[in-house]
Amino acid sequence: MPQFEFSSFTPQLIWLAISFVALYFLMSQIALPRIANVIEERRDRIASDLDQAEQLKLKTEEAIAAYEQALAEARAKAHGIAQEARDKLSAEIEKERSAADRLVAEKTAEAEARIQASGKAALAHVNEVAATTAESIVEALTGGTATKAEISAAVKKAVSQ
Repeated sequence: MPQFEFSSFTPQLIWLAISFVALYFLMSQIALPRIANVIEERRDRIASDLDQAEQLKLKTEEAIAAYEQALAEARAKAHGIAQEARDKLSAEIEKERSAADRLVAEKTAEAEARIQASGKAALAHVNEVAATTAESIVEALTGGTATKAEISAAVKKAVSQ
């Protein structure tokens, strides 16, 4: 093996030193700055992406807050509209109920008036029937007739007691 030959050991060391210096120069002047630039660009891009992500996150949070606020406003508006509709319907129902109550009261008053009129008519008819019956009883018991004025007075006296 040529590496272990002592006669060529010194030139090998010199070439090793020259190769090492050349490789060191190439790495330090060309490759490592490029790698450093790539790493710096990546670091800048990552930082930029993180900043952009943070801005997007803030915008998203703002959008969510605006959405929640709009949703709350819409719910409040819907609740207000529903309450207004309920109030309007309640007012209409109350108006209809009062109209129905008035109609029922009118019909009841008319019915009571008819009942009273029927009662008076029946009572008048009862008085006539009572007068006719009293006249028949007087004829049957006494054999004579009484005047209509006497019979009416007797019926009125009996009814008032």
